[in-house]
Amino acid sequence: MRHQTKLRIGPASFRIGSDWRAPIAALERLYAEYPRFDDVPDYTVRLRAPRPWRRVIRPSVLIEGDFMLPDAAPLPLAHGLLAAEMGMNLQLALGHRRHLLLHASCVERDGRALVMTGESGSGKSTLAALLSARGWRLMGDEFALLDPETGLIHGFPRLVSLKNASVAEVERAVPGARFGPLLAGTPKGDIRHLVPDARAIAAMDVPATPALLLFPRYGAAADARPVPPLEAFVRLTQASTNYVSMAERGFAALTRFVREVPALAVDYPDTAAALAAVERAWA
Repeated sequence: MRHQTKLRIGPASFRIGSDWRAPIAALERLYAEYPRFDDVPDYTVRLRAPRPWRRVIRPSVLIEGDFMLPDAAPLPLAHGLLAAEMGMNLQLALGHRRHLLLHASCVERDGRALVMTGESGSGKSTLAALLSARGWRLMGDEFALLDPETGLIHGFPRLVSLKNASVAEVERAVPGARFGPLLAGTPKGDIRHLVPDARAIAAMDVPATPALLLFPRYGAAADARPVPPLEAFVRLTQASTNYVSMAERGFAALTRFVREVPALAVDYPDTAAALAAVERAWA
């Protein structure tokens, strides 16, 4: 790759290479406070043009790396930062075996972790961003990393991916935060990335004990109900990208998790109601 950078996020290290300088420059700016490394990376991401002439004429970005989706469509170069983020997600989702991966946002308070998982649009990224502005430590937006040996959650505090209306809401709520550029018209709408605060980055290697599992759902009347362990187990198998490949270790880790961690389904009409529900559940 003509341009590249290296960075470490929690227990995973990445080398990201690109045919263009712009995506690498964006990564280096937004991940400036993250640690670098000199060793062989755990994962490699490559952003390349599908054809040589696509580097300059209507430039398009294919996402490749150690693990790939052969039928993935390229993105326009204007969305190169999103391609890099998606590439890191892909490598971890398909290649990671040290932890059970839960597709979830995660925040921490007093050494205990709140894990939030749900379908796209449930508001888990927005809630994680707003809670981090209220004193919680952001541990991750895309993945919660469950240690199969200790039962602890390990931090993976990547950029928080905010979508559509949540972009303006978090901008208003966290006026001093650092954001990436607004990426308009992506396959998931308008996206803007929030840079985790200094505390989240400094403590990325500090794990936390899982204390509460939430299944948030945006756009419904305010309601909360306990989720029994069996239902939580089934939902989490669907929310894990490596549960099957982890085999017995994944089953044992997830069984322990749902037995020890209370779960709650929370419906909410707006973020104010969601934040209040989180604080009530946490108390």
